[in-house]
Amino acid sequence: MKKLALLLSLVAMLGEAGQRRFVPLFIHDVRFVAEIALTMDQQVKGLMFRRSIPRNYGMLFVYSDEDIRSFWMKNTWIRLDLVFLNRNRQVVDMFVDVPPCVSDPCPSYTSKIPAQYVLEIRGDLSRELKLKVGDTLFFSID
Repeated sequence: MKKLALLLSLVAMLGEAGQRRFVPLFIHDVRFVAEIALTMDQQVKGLMFRRSIPRNYGMLFVYSDEDIRSFWMKNTWIRLDLVFLNRNRQVVDMFVDVPPCVSDPCPSYTSKIPAQYVLEIRGDLSRELKLKVGDTLFFSID
């Protein structure tokens, strides 16, 4: 019975990992692996419940158009930078080192300018990389 439970949980994990999609993304000359959040389910879950993420790892939220975007940190256990990008992949707004939500309701972090993409990376990393509004990130979504 234990072997069957282990096998079923491994199959479930592999199925979830198989649904994930990744693209290379560059901030200046630093290469990242960006997990794509394209579907509504992926975007709602985001990086919730993760205890850590690697230094050069992020989640890229992809939308069909530019609009004011709002994010919160509900059930997110790590500090993150939220980087808002326009259709040309230029940084239009950022929130640096956003802490996990500890009270309900959680505060929202809303872009001042319409964005088509939002990148979440480890907290304070954008400051370390000297990322600023107007910089362009490089990635391709097929």
